[in-house]
Amino acid sequence: MSATKLKSQLMTASEIDRTLVRLAHEVLEKTENLDTLAFVGIRRRGVPIAQRLGAKIKDLENRDVPVGILDINLYRDDLSTVGDRPQLNATEINFDVNGKDIVLTDDVLYTGRTIRAALDALFEHGRPARVQLLVLIDRGWRELPIEARYIGRKVQTAANEIIEVKFQEIDATEKVLVVEKVDG
Repeated sequence: MSATKLKSQLMTASEIDRTLVRLAHEVLEKTENLDTLAFVGIRRRGVPIAQRLGAKIKDLENRDVPVGILDINLYRDDLSTVGDRPQLNATEINFDVNGKDIVLTDDVLYTGRTIRAALDALFEHGRPARVQLLVLIDRGWRELPIEARYIGRKVQTAANEIIEVKFQEIDATEKVLVVEKVDG
């Protein structure tokens, strides 16, 4: 496993928050029927995004939007490379996805393989009317024909760079970093 070194900070906590406010407004503008709207966060760092967007829409529109959590570990196409026993976390979708306008959330869109796995996992729970993708960072390098409708920031990266998103709920800090792989 190669080590990494910090290259730059892309976003501070306040920049992340402002971006999520903008994305919440975009979702509201592009959603015809708020009664069918629901957020589903991909475990791990898609979850705080979904939860925060649900809270922001509650503040803006005074309405609750269902928020679910999706575990994709069994749906990954690289399952054999992630270890003998992948760690399973509970999927928590406590609402009927059938007919819903689902906004699937994740922190970074890269190859598209995580999103493909998430779609497979989501459709195990029913048939939404529509699924849209919202990501905090789109870094390019797609391997599958997957595109986000809502993007916090597009960032051009080199092959040896990694985007690290840190959220208070998971990492006890809040920022987005670009780190570089270094031979170690």
